[in-house]
Amino acid sequence: MAAKTSYIGAGVVRNDAREKVTGTARYAGDLKFDRMLYAKLLRSKYAHARLVRVDASKAAKLPGVKAVVTGKDFPYRMGLYLVDRTPYAVDKVRYYGEPVAGVAAISPEIAEEALSLIEVEYEELPPVLDVLEAIKPESPLVHPNLHEYEHVPAIFPVPHTNISNHFKIRKGDVEKGFAEADLIVEDTYYVPQIQHSPLEPHAAIALYDREGKLTIWASSQSPFAMRKILSQSLKWPMHKIRVIGPYVGGGFGGKAGLNVEATLVPLAMKARGYPMKLVCTREEEFRDTFVRQGMWCRLKTGVKRNGRITAQEFEMYWDGGAYTEYGVNVTRAAGYSSAGVYDIPNMKTDSYCVYTNKPVGGPLRGFGHGENHWAIEQHMDQIAHRLGMDPVEFRMINLQREGSTNATGQVLHNVGIGKCLEETARLIGWTKVTGPGKIEPGTKKVRAKGIACMTKAPAMPNDAASTAIVKLNDDGTVVLNISAQELGQGAFTVLAQICAEELGVRYEDIRIYPVDTDHGAYEWQTVASRITYSCGRAVMEAARDAKRQLIDHASRYFGVPAEDVDVVDGEVFVKSNPSRRVPVGTLALGATLPDFSGYGGPVVGRGKFIPEGIVAMDAETGQSPKPVANWTYGAQAVEIELDLETGRIDVKKVAAVYDAGRVINPVTATSQVEGGVVQGLSIGLFEEMKFDERGKLLNPSYVDYKIATAAEIPEMLVGFVEVPQEDGPYGARGIGEHVMVPTPPAIANALFHAVGVRVKRLPMTSENVYWALRQK
Repeated sequence: MAAKTSYIGAGVVRNDAREKVTGTARYAGDLKFDRMLYAKLLRSKYAHARLVRVDASKAAKLPGVKAVVTGKDFPYRMGLYLVDRTPYAVDKVRYYGEPVAGVAAISPEIAEEALSLIEVEYEELPPVLDVLEAIKPESPLVHPNLHEYEHVPAIFPVPHTNISNHFKIRKGDVEKGFAEADLIVEDTYYVPQIQHSPLEPHAAIALYDREGKLTIWASSQSPFAMRKILSQSLKWPMHKIRVIGPYVGGGFGGKAGLNVEATLVPLAMKARGYPMKLVCTREEEFRDTFVRQGMWCRLKTGVKRNGRITAQEFEMYWDGGAYTEYGVNVTRAAGYSSAGVYDIPNMKTDSYCVYTNKPVGGPLRGFGHGENHWAIEQHMDQIAHRLGMDPVEFRMINLQREGSTNATGQVLHNVGIGKCLEETARLIGWTKVTGPGKIEPGTKKVRAKGIACMTKAPAMPNDAASTAIVKLNDDGTVVLNISAQELGQGAFTVLAQICAEELGVRYEDIRIYPVDTDHGAYEWQTVASRITYSCGRAVMEAARDAKRQLIDHASRYFGVPAEDVDVVDGEVFVKSNPSRRVPVGTLALGATLPDFSGYGGPVVGRGKFIPEGIVAMDAETGQSPKPVANWTYGAQAVEIELDLETGRIDVKKVAAVYDAGRVINPVTATSQVEGGVVQGLSIGLFEEMKFDERGKLLNPSYVDYKIATAAEIPEMLVGFVEVPQEDGPYGARGIGEHVMVPTPPAIANALFHAVGVRVKRLPMTSENVYWALRQK
């Protein structure tokens, strides 16, 4: 009987002979499932325990099992900003659900059976589950070896504690500022850990071929960052690691960096030549991928009777979970934006990232700003009410404007927050509010409005780069080679628009393909709302480069000066004689001159972009003349209806206005805002991860973890302010994350305006609001 064969890229796999793979496939769909292995992970049933013994020998002998690994087999630490995490627990487990062992087998059922054969002996340790307990000197250490971990220069761990990063702002003279104040308001606020809830769970395929090359197909926002982390951890050259990123079915930050994909690497190395797949269950997606960090904070603000803020003191303690390799940068970003949209002359901020024995904290849309603005924007309303001022009026007095300084001391220019706030108030129909609302006797439902502002910068290294390659085909189509990832946010649409506009071709003729680190132009990560701004600039430069080449070819072809040539709608023509024209494809490979000689060669444009002038913040003060690439501002107002009998908040209307610099695609920009509003509403009213006293997640599915549905979508009034970003494409800057940040505090402020109840802990569920009403 002839041997059955299947193909993986250039390599042939003979299934009966189990030969090694000699090539790799570009797309996961190219892999043949009769060769595929299926990975499953054995996860800890303790939040904090010492691993006494892990015996996987029985699992390895089970027929159909091709590889078994434990932490001892692969003790390599990994991390983007702080190298503190191993794919499998080595010496102890640090959260309930941490991988202890992995199995790859010919079927999911055999892999599951093999997991049941692995014997693990634990010595349970006291779990650290409260962030305020974790910072105490006597608290058990989640990472006793923190002082040995590598980290980037901008991160400041505190050795022999649970504090993995301490970011500081010291601006002006805080004591003097409070001494000058006529009123000092101090309060505490809290947000819980929450999940990203992408429609598509984390999924990956890994293949280690016989040439020693590792290929990973992953639902990832960060193919190049994933390659870099693996290269640094394994001490492999980057050309030995290839990451391919198909379209991502929802990311929201949870698919940034390197996550569950790392568990496949040692399995792939053991089962050389076999592609293997790992797909997270919904429970694993909730518990074992990045979550948004919880945060407890104390905010103290001094203000004059005329409403001018004189000083602010802000302490934030972030529940970073068991590993904070990405979360440390979240706490940093929240620290340097701790002034919010306000011009505050004297500031002291301390932002602490803290280890606990809970799921791993990391990036979620907003990157720390939904959390710190939950406190800032409620606090501003409280101060306004204490002064007897309208919240909009109070904000207008203190807003950043031309020449203001932010928390880092940066002098600001082209600030659009004032226009955003004015337009938001107009759209919602704002009327003056000077104090808390009152419950009228006999009333069962009340309506009220609330408002909140926000600002955010792209949190990225100073050297975060974007590149693009534009290749013109001789049929007139254009290949736009980029590695920005399409998450459903419309990045490919906007980047294709920029390319078509600059090159002079039709949008329909632009082709963009999935990310491949072996063949794609470099992109740092698809995070930080930076793609339109950063990759857009690279695309613009690449398209302009290609157009210069095309015009040069046309100049020789037509025998006219380059200044007399233009490209519009896919045709190259002579401006002084428009009848002389040819399709761009005619000149894509160069120009054929009258003597039949060739000129120029194929048109391939290159572009790159790194924001210029960024200066690292001082380690002790956080001060810098330009700490980040840009700032995006926005405001939201809501109108709610509160049921006094049940505590249920129904958001009826939302007005949202953002300074996008320049709106390149109004449809996708509006959709971003609408989606962000619904996500912000969901976080504000429903979402919270709940744990028992031993650290077990109690609501790892949508049965008990509630998110907003179509039934909760309010009427939305969306507007844009366009104060151009000097180095953005056509003046554009990103708005993707910003649009969900102010929704929860706007709802909380509306609740206070309705009945005088201030809820300072998310979420504002019917139950939580009901008990707050009863206490009042």
